[in-house]
Amino acid sequence: MGSRPATRIFNFSAGPAVLPEEVLAQAAAEMLDWHGSGMSVMEMSHRGKEFIAIAEAAEKDFRELLNVPENYKVLFLQGGATLQFGMVPMNLLGGKNSADYIYTGEWSKKAIKEANRFCEINIAASSEGKNFTFAPEQSTWQLDPKSAYVHYTSNETIGGVEFHWIPDTGKVPLVADASSHILSRPLDVSKFGLIYAGAQKNIGPAGLTLVIVREDLLGRAVPHTPSMLDYKVHAESGSMSNTPATYAWYIAGLVFQWLKAQGGLAEMEKKNIAKAKLLYDFLDASAFFKNPVRKSDRSRMNIPFTLADSKLDGEFLKGAEARGMVQLKGHRAVGGMRASIYNAMPVDGVRRLVEYMKEFEAKRG
Repeated sequence: MGSRPATRIFNFSAGPAVLPEEVLAQAAAEMLDWHGSGMSVMEMSHRGKEFIAIAEAAEKDFRELLNVPENYKVLFLQGGATLQFGMVPMNLLGGKNSADYIYTGEWSKKAIKEANRFCEINIAASSEGKNFTFAPEQSTWQLDPKSAYVHYTSNETIGGVEFHWIPDTGKVPLVADASSHILSRPLDVSKFGLIYAGAQKNIGPAGLTLVIVREDLLGRAVPHTPSMLDYKVHAESGSMSNTPATYAWYIAGLVFQWLKAQGGLAEMEKKNIAKAKLLYDFLDASAFFKNPVRKSDRSRMNIPFTLADSKLDGEFLKGAEARGMVQLKGHRAVGGMRASIYNAMPVDGVRRLVEYMKEFEAKRG
């Protein structure tokens, strides 16, 4: 990696989020003329041989990175993870009238509210009683064996709670919203019926959503499901039933190549553990800053923290910006601060943040 351009800031946004600089540089170099085609990827027909090659390479690399088994389809869709909140029940109920949901924060709350339009929801476990600061142990889950599927948010972007284990739901398909931590670590896809993720955190630009779905779950959509909301339609058309988000798909493909060049997901996981440790170790030693999440369930990607006096929040953010660090304000639903440190956030960004926090505490603590 070349030296970092002086104008580049450290962007701690939760999404749309930081992208690898090498990927941005490559996209810039290919902007006007992709590989001698004489056109930009943005201008290509999604049915032309150039874009088909881009799309196929991206899917192949994604499958390799996550070791996706043969009997799973990978779909490149639109509408964000939020559209999946409705598509999951529409496609997976298969004649049943209830589903199990694990309630661990803002995003699972939204998923529950949407699914409630289609079926009865059994909240099989909840961390609401402790302000969504932990991931409920499976021994506490009250699963219904008659449910169509079990849904959980494997990393709560807002609350900074991550499941570091995969639930066992027996014969009932397990569904995960993995938006904010997919590709940050290896994952055993075979334990899931379906995994979905918005792209704008660890994959690429906004506008693309990835769905990994086991083939036996296709073709079960409820009657009257619009064809564009039926996984089977997308699976059969190679995600080209209509014009896909071509440019976002292309950038995602460059990110997958970048991840492979970094040594794949096992290497990324090591880097992500080291980055998160830097910040959590500081937070745990600080009397001024604190993180509310139970240690065993802390997210490596999204790290919320509060100042001892919230009146200083504005000053803290202003000082961070002056030092080239932006988007540290916490989500409006919870307040405080949040540092999102996805794959593309360099360790130097986390170091600079910790140095600034030390300085701020010495001055204001």
